Amino acid sequence: MSSRVARMPVVIPAGVDATIADGCLAVKGPLGTLSQPVSAHVKVSKVDNRLEFEAVGESIQAKAMSGTLRALTANMVLGVSKGFERRLNLVGVGYRAQAQGDKLNLTLGFSHPVVHAMPAGIKVETPTQTEIVIKGIDKQQVGEVAAQVRAYRPPEPYKGKGVRYSNETIVLKETKKK
Repeated sequence: MSSRVARMPVVIPAGVDATIADGCLAVKGPLGTLSQPVSAHVKVSKVDNRLEFEAVGESIQAKAMSGTLRALTANMVLGVSKGFERRLNLVGVGYRAQAQGDKLNLTLGFSHPVVHAMPAGIKVETPTQTEIVIKGIDKQQVGEVAAQVRAYRPPEPYKGKGVRYSNETIVLKETKKK
């Protein structure tokens, strides 16, 4: 008995290749290759163009890991075929972003410019001076880099100035009245 998530197989689209070898699941697609170690609690099998996940044994750990591995694999397949992106917006007077190769230059109201170097496999674009698009094939890494950039100047609660995700809702506080 696996988790509800693990019962759904991961469909491998055309142009994507998945291999399971010595405790490692590798997914190769047009955008790159990702790999994930397979837990001993989970049995992964490839049937036609589907990957199926099954818990080994009845332990809570095995059931949980089967669903987790299925979700991670689905994200890997999506990443190597379509890729992931996070969009950030800068709100504030004089706040600007500029992409230069693998570096992101940010002007966030500090006395110095902030330069964030992108890790390997992550691309950054700035369609406008107040918009940042972070792209990559690894969902976790894209999210991590977006969180690091946002952490330089998180949105403040009174005016909402700072770096925010494009889909983020900021609840503004009212200033203290006498």
